[in-house]
Amino acid sequence: MFRSIPTVTRNLLLVNIIAFIATFVLKKQFDLEELGKLHFFLATDFHWWQLITYQFLHADITHIFFNMFALWMFGCVIERVWGGNRFLVYYLICGIGAGLCQELAQYVTYVSEGLAGYTQVDTGHGVIAMADYLNLWGTVGASGAVYGILLAFGMTFPNERIFIFPFPVPIKAKWFVCIYAAIELFSAYSSSNDGVAHVAHLGGMLFGLLLILYWRRHPGKTFNLGNGRQFFENMRRQAENRKRQKEQQNSHSAGFGPTREDDMEYNRQKQQRQAEVDAILDKIRKSGYDSLTKEEKQRLFEASRER
Repeated sequence: MFRSIPTVTRNLLLVNIIAFIATFVLKKQFDLEELGKLHFFLATDFHWWQLITYQFLHADITHIFFNMFALWMFGCVIERVWGGNRFLVYYLICGIGAGLCQELAQYVTYVSEGLAGYTQVDTGHGVIAMADYLNLWGTVGASGAVYGILLAFGMTFPNERIFIFPFPVPIKAKWFVCIYAAIELFSAYSSSNDGVAHVAHLGGMLFGLLLILYWRRHPGKTFNLGNGRQFFENMRRQAENRKRQKEQQNSHSAGFGPTREDDMEYNRQKQQRQAEVDAILDKIRKSGYDSLTKEEKQRLFEASRER
């Protein structure tokens, strides 16, 4: 099963899991989280490369489980549609963008609370130097990049129905994305102080949106737009194989075997369906998914339902 996951998604899962294990295994010898987490840019422990490393570190098992589950669930599809190179670039840029937005949010807090005028801070557990206090501001997790992938799925398959907690019934992907974005926006403006980087989540979606819009406006200057041929072809072949096996089983159960005419008709229909899907995929590659007509989108949607 793990080998069936696309290469980039699989490697991202592995790196995150290995980094999570190493964080706890090496805790006594080396504080990997302290070195790799994203510090506030005015803190002495801040380094530019933390905008990348923080994406592969997680606070606890629940944190990494939900992030990796979402990466597997949506990343597998998006990587097959876009291709590995484009997907990796998108993932990293969303993560970096999320980190930059979190830095901006922390700077707003720093200015609004007038921390620049103090040299010491009373944390409630004691008085510490301002420099040490700023070093406590840290961010970890792949959530920003994952929220970017969630947005990409919603924009690529807006009418695909998904079933996911906590919604009791399947909903269209576009509404799922809107709901989660609204929740994060509300949480970011609330005063709950729940320790979750809601601004980073929104930042990942914002940078993902900007990148997708850029790619749609400049399809020839980046990666192959609509690189989903293999994904849809595999989906179609699997559906056809299951359908043929079911037809053969029904024929044998009724005391009949497939005739030559049956095979010829099956092959004719198969070639016709393949030609239709190939034409649609060629159109996606040349002009993007949004150029499809309602009937063409319905044809791809039906293929996904048969999978």
